[in-house]
Amino acid sequence: MEKQYCRVGAVTPMSNGRQAVHLLEYQYQNFMERASNINDAKLVEYFEVKAQKIKKILENLV
Repeated sequence: MEKQYCRVGAVTPMSNGRQAVHLLEYQYQNFMERASNINDAKLVEYFEVKAQKIKKILENLV
């Protein structure tokens, strides 16, 4: 059996176009929903920051 190597932290690029926008919109909604359902302030802040980063990316795409 041969050794297989993978790069830790490797990123698969998103496809351009409408599919990428739908994926980012889904991720944004998912992070906002998680932030609203949690009582831990630090975790809420984390999810909100992630959602804001995705929102900025969406604004640049549209």
